[in-house]
Amino acid sequence: MAEQLDECEPLLVAINMRRKYVFEPTKIWRENAPDVEHAPYDPFGGDMPPPGVDTFKMVGGVFCIYESQEAMDKDEAPCFSPHCTLSEYYRDLNILMKITSHGPCKTMCFRRLRLLEAKYNLHVLLNDGEEYADQKGVPHRDFYNVRKVDTHVHHSSSMNQKHLLRFIKKKLKESPTEVVIYRDDKYLTLKEVFESLNLTPYELSVDTLDVHADKHTFHRFDKFNLKYNPCGQSRLREIFMKTDNYIQGRYLAELTKELMEDLRFSKYQHAEYRLSIYGRKYSEWDTLAAWIVDNKLYSNNVRWLVQIPRLYDVYRDTNVKGIDTFGDLLHNIFAPLFEVTKDPSSHPKLHLFLQQVIGFDCVDDESKPEKRFHEKYVTPDKWTSVHNPPYTYYVYYLYSNLRTLNMYREKRDLNIFVFRPHSGEAGDLDHLGAAFLLAHNISHGINLRKAPVLQYLYYLCQIGIAMSPLSNNSLFLTYSKNPFPVFFARGMNVSLSTDDPLQFHYTKEPLMEEYSIATQVYQFSGSDLCEIARNSVLQSGFEHSVKVHWLGPNYRLPGPAGNNITKTNLSNIRVSFRHETLTEEFYMMYKTLVKSPQYHNLDMTYILHHLPEELLSDAASPRPGPRRKKSHQVPDVSSSSSLSSSSSIPLKPPTSLRPIPTDPLPTPARIPVDPRPSPSSSSSSSLSSSTHLERVITPVMTSRASAPAIPHKDDGHVMHHQPQSEGGATVHKLL
Repeated sequence: MAEQLDECEPLLVAINMRRKYVFEPTKIWRENAPDVEHAPYDPFGGDMPPPGVDTFKMVGGVFCIYESQEAMDKDEAPCFSPHCTLSEYYRDLNILMKITSHGPCKTMCFRRLRLLEAKYNLHVLLNDGEEYADQKGVPHRDFYNVRKVDTHVHHSSSMNQKHLLRFIKKKLKESPTEVVIYRDDKYLTLKEVFESLNLTPYELSVDTLDVHADKHTFHRFDKFNLKYNPCGQSRLREIFMKTDNYIQGRYLAELTKELMEDLRFSKYQHAEYRLSIYGRKYSEWDTLAAWIVDNKLYSNNVRWLVQIPRLYDVYRDTNVKGIDTFGDLLHNIFAPLFEVTKDPSSHPKLHLFLQQVIGFDCVDDESKPEKRFHEKYVTPDKWTSVHNPPYTYYVYYLYSNLRTLNMYREKRDLNIFVFRPHSGEAGDLDHLGAAFLLAHNISHGINLRKAPVLQYLYYLCQIGIAMSPLSNNSLFLTYSKNPFPVFFARGMNVSLSTDDPLQFHYTKEPLMEEYSIATQVYQFSGSDLCEIARNSVLQSGFEHSVKVHWLGPNYRLPGPAGNNITKTNLSNIRVSFRHETLTEEFYMMYKTLVKSPQYHNLDMTYILHHLPEELLSDAASPRPGPRRKKSHQVPDVSSSSSLSSSSSIPLKPPTSLRPIPTDPLPTPARIPVDPRPSPSSSSSSSLSSSTHLERVITPVMTSRASAPAIPHKDDGHVMHHQPQSEGGATVHKLL
């Protein structure tokens, strides 16, 4: 028992540390908007909110909000400020990294992850046919017309190479005399640019562009970055792939409209494009917003993220004017956002643009060597070194400013932003540790395969991971070794994304290309693909009303209660299995921690929130049963017989369990709500060994018939959902 406590208590500490940091909104923005496909706002108009009386200033690298100018002048306590200091953050990160290397935790997490994978394999063997039958019974819906979101794609490389080639040739044919760039102390037309490169339109080809990643970019991020330059020329990148250039990004805007039209035509594919804010100039936000608004760039299929490249050292090396400290970089990034939140009329175009922005990213080559983190780093206003701050330092200050900004915007009834950095593509494991504490979702995450404790924690917290196997295949990890299929089998919240279609894809629909290759290589079924697509929508930042239109009004509920098969084409059998296995993991931890001498001092809020009351009462008052050894071993939660409802949470009380309808094979009259395996009885001898294995290992219940409404507790409110009806009799299927 002592060893089991030594395994579970550190995990609880890690989960509670994440709860301390991650910002959770107190309300849903425009929750009552009609559930239609269009965004719940006018992207290029609408009433401007009045200015607020609050004010703000940067303190130690983080903006703080004060009630008034007078309160700030008197140095009164701010309304919104960082809830932890840099030193506290690094102490917590050190604790987390010690937990990830703790021997008993590593053993326990490795075994639980292997068990989750084995459960999934058994589930597929037993229920694949039933899931497929459920899908065939849904009219109209199939994988092609379920919603799927590309949750990680960089806008400047969001087109494929053939698309870019056609666009360049079209512009050379239609506008050869248009002045497009100022270089070498003179203005150059598009024709003159290509003449200076000794290229004619006829000579241009995909091979000439040379933008596709190949074997030479593997573990060479520097060579990969050069692939962003068509024909190896930075001037062509500036002309066709930049928002801030001599022609105000008009060519890239036209390309973007063509991409949006392709997505509109596909209807069921969506994208979250990433645009860059570098922090070199204070005016960057206004320039980017003007590019969006002036070119009328909006689509029901597209939302935007803003990515912050970690290039402080480059700016110092090139003597960028105004960047003398890391604090100057943070000020250029966040000061306009706080200004437009206080008074939208101060940056009207930025206010309109921010309605379409759903989050922030932090990007760069993670494989670069870094100094190890410690608690005595100076604050950003004192970081005058020409060296780049480490990843953990970057993400803390981006997170801290985003947190105060979100609290301020929520108070002003404006949309808020999530933090979804690149993490775990390469580099040290502390990148994933920092993201576990601070981020809502992450991109890549392939290094989790090296850290079973962190992988298990990401599973328990269901942190979204946007994975890009084709991108990894060209940079850091070959396709066959990618952990995506293993992560998916274990129940982690993973989705497929394209990253850079210009470098990695060949077809007009790069997201479908990503799905099709994964299906062929990893042998995914139709249910697997629909589950991954549903994960991508849940991970995405599209508005609540849009998700209601796509997934149904109850999409936020756990288990089958939140699944609408007519919209997702995903069987409730699969959703029940995922929900019950997650519940079993929390129940295993609860059964261990409840026996701790320090139980009443433990913060069990997160675990208790994921467990139905029946399991809690059963664990607190164990029923008479076979005599147990003195070690009081934790029940084998791979037997999920305690989870007997089609909705899994909450379960019907044990006194009112419904009998199982007559089945050709003998089955028990009622399923006991008891986590312990039942002793064998004479009636069970009539069951075949395989049937007994199905009953003991993981009895996922499916209900395809009418049944009484089951109460579901969520955030203190009691709601009811009605299982789907078919035929008039409740059917439970034991795996």
